[in-house]
Amino acid sequence: MNIIPRRKITGYSAALLPFRADGAIDWDGFCAHVARTAAAGLVPAVNMDTGFGNLIDDQTRVDVLRRTRDTIPGQLFTAGAFVPSQSGDSFAPDAYYRQLDQIQAFGGIPTIFQSFGLTRLPTAQLIAAYAAFGRHAPQFIAFELGTMFAPFGKIYDLATYEGLLGIKECLGAKHSSLSRQLEWERLALRDRIRPDFKVFTGNDLAIDMVMYGSDYLLGLSTFAPDYFALRDRYWLEGDARFYELNDLLQYLGHFAFRPPVPAYKHTAAQFLKLRGWINCDATHPASPTRPATDIEILQNILDSLTRFA
Repeated sequence: MNIIPRRKITGYSAALLPFRADGAIDWDGFCAHVARTAAAGLVPAVNMDTGFGNLIDDQTRVDVLRRTRDTIPGQLFTAGAFVPSQSGDSFAPDAYYRQLDQIQAFGGIPTIFQSFGLTRLPTAQLIAAYAAFGRHAPQFIAFELGTMFAPFGKIYDLATYEGLLGIKECLGAKHSSLSRQLEWERLALRDRIRPDFKVFTGNDLAIDMVMYGSDYLLGLSTFAPDYFALRDRYWLEGDARFYELNDLLQYLGHFAFRPPVPAYKHTAAQFLKLRGWINCDATHPASPTRPATDIEILQNILDSLTRFA
């Protein structure tokens, strides 16, 4: 796969939902972080995995949407459309449609999480289901999720992926297989069939996929939307500092996304607290935690990043 120099990168950043020590959501910290993300030039993505989209209740989901809209009125954002499911469940289209309608009511673009019911559909029915999503949402983002992240996820074969490219309302798809080869195959298919389609890398362990034509929708970028935006500008301008900054951000990614992977959200809270952006590094009570000894390493990474400021 060829490297594409001096390309304008589109970055979507999955925003952390921060918590206070008493277990309540830190709404001030959340809104400030959404504003900070948008100001950096990245598109905020809320109610994603980084926002505990599979753990929060419906009222919290709506509160996130409302506060995002009010924080960046009229600006672009996306939000996860998540339908809870269990193994063996049937596809529940009406539940998805309610999610799509809700997100759009607050001005967001839906990012469609998979579910057991959706991913068990045969290929033709699966593509028809996504086409029906397009009749409810004039723009949406699809999402392939490897089972290492969620048991309901599935990485589609290329024939199925090609079907997604044929749905005009589907503006792109987040790809989270952690496989460069699979993502390169999608980029080649995109370039041949529909060049305007966005392949959003979800590979937090290979954030240099943007060099090959991917854009991104990452949880890692919530740690440092400002430095991700600077990295993207370096690439556009042909500035060799791209490589050094990218390497440092990738080091942060490998540290944060080590097993157990879901604990990266606690790492994000630790890092944002070090930056003075939130007041507490608590995480959702149902999400795994990291040891306090990580903080010294995170501080060293932050100190290294500041030379790019």
